[in-house]
Amino acid sequence: MTAAGWVILLSVTFTVAQKLSGEADTYHVSAGYLFVLRCPPEDKHTNVTWSRGGGHNLSLPSGVEVIDGLLWFLPVQMSHNGSYTCEKWGEAGVTIGLSVSSEKCPEVPETIVITAGVNDGVPCKQTEIFNLKTTTNTRWLKDCKPLRGSISVEERGLMRLNGSSESDAGNYTCMVDVTFNGRKFTAARSIRLTFTTIGTVIRTKPKVIYPQQEVVVVKEGMAAEVKCKAYIGISEENDTYMYWTIDNVSTDDFTQLSDSWESFQEGDRVYYGLSTLSISEVHRQFINVPISCCVRTTLERTCGMAWLQEADHSALYTSVSLCISASLAVAAFLFFKVDLVLAYRKLLRHFSKQQISDGKLYDAYVSFLHPDTLTSDVTANFALQILPKEMEKHGYSLFIRGRDDCPGEAVHDVIAAMVRRCHRLIIVLSPEIRSSTQGETEEVETLCDNQTQLCYEQKIGVHDALTRNEPRVILVEIGSVDYRCLPESLRYIKRKQGALKWKKPSLKTNKCIKSRSNRNFWKSLRYNMPSVPSGKLHTIV
Repeated sequence: MTAAGWVILLSVTFTVAQKLSGEADTYHVSAGYLFVLRCPPEDKHTNVTWSRGGGHNLSLPSGVEVIDGLLWFLPVQMSHNGSYTCEKWGEAGVTIGLSVSSEKCPEVPETIVITAGVNDGVPCKQTEIFNLKTTTNTRWLKDCKPLRGSISVEERGLMRLNGSSESDAGNYTCMVDVTFNGRKFTAARSIRLTFTTIGTVIRTKPKVIYPQQEVVVVKEGMAAEVKCKAYIGISEENDTYMYWTIDNVSTDDFTQLSDSWESFQEGDRVYYGLSTLSISEVHRQFINVPISCCVRTTLERTCGMAWLQEADHSALYTSVSLCISASLAVAAFLFFKVDLVLAYRKLLRHFSKQQISDGKLYDAYVSFLHPDTLTSDVTANFALQILPKEMEKHGYSLFIRGRDDCPGEAVHDVIAAMVRRCHRLIIVLSPEIRSSTQGETEEVETLCDNQTQLCYEQKIGVHDALTRNEPRVILVEIGSVDYRCLPESLRYIKRKQGALKWKKPSLKTNKCIKSRSNRNFWKSLRYNMPSVPSGKLHTIV
């Protein structure tokens, strides 16, 4: 035994009545053992509160810790004798008694019965210890003495008694060497074995697991199979067999039918039967009639039932048609979504009552880099001429710095006030923003002032848009824009909702083509604008 001592792991299990009433159960352990106590019922609940004596004092004795909802005694001391209460959220507390003694082997908590002469396995039942995956050695004791005899220890401590007899009855203790928190321990659990003879084995009734009123979809003229699984009992009996009937007629009377079955074992001594009914060609007489799988033992006969049903392709065709129609409808809606929404808004303005103003003066604040430095007038022409001409004829009111502000006003104050009195913030982006920040000219000072005002506009509007979702931001690109040179907030908006692209018409294109080149752009811009322009709203004085 190591200096760290012995370990006992005990997973405590209670009945429902005990848990609800809070009645105490007492466990007998020995001093010097590491003992693990789980709060019933067994689950992965880690939000558990432990206290000693059922009081509100949550302090625990020295050497006792709560780890992942389990109460660990590291190790048990004589002073740990007493009662401990565990409480889970929303459940009544459960009190558990702990009786500490100086016994070497832990007290036996349960008894199992095995059959003499059968190579049965005895489980170690220390699941949580093996789950630590730090075990190094497993050994068994009988009556607290080293076990002598023909045994084998398998995975997770399972012990097999080779050629067991009644002389092997007694108390067995499973010892598992384990390392926990850097310390070496030995986990221990005891179990009492008693023996019986094969002649006293209780026979159990057979039971068909499947089919149970199951429907098998088939196609007339094609081959098919129906499977059947049945529980036979705790021993394989020679007088057990399985067979099939179709419409209460034995399958032996049909040349198209053949069946086979075999028994197999699951676990130590649990036997099942598996039978397969093979149909070489499905005839009309086999469809919609009861097909029974039966198992017969010395105790009784029991059957399960299945039905063959012809596949209904009309339902499949209907489902496919509906799926295709729904897909086309969704695709058409997505393609014409902007047109449909704009048409709906137009009709709504004619038939709905006049709406009350929300206090906003403008539908949109237009933010752009003023071209009074090095840049061309493409951006300014769009922001000051093309954009307001197209949008204001549809009733939208725009605030454009450089057009609507008054000379001498405090620029930052005007920007902050007007951005917050607009429903939308239209940010016009172009390669000029990037290129204008590169190189040196005599107009750098004016350029910096414009860049500062532009950044302040975007900072105020984007901050409100991200924190209060108002005003909504609409990005408009003129040409190719390098977002790597822009603030992260604008890159986030670009990723989230994209941007509208305005294309400058070529000088060589005729007037008709020019009017069509940005038709989708203007539709998309109006789609992102308020449904009712500010000029259409009624203001209450």
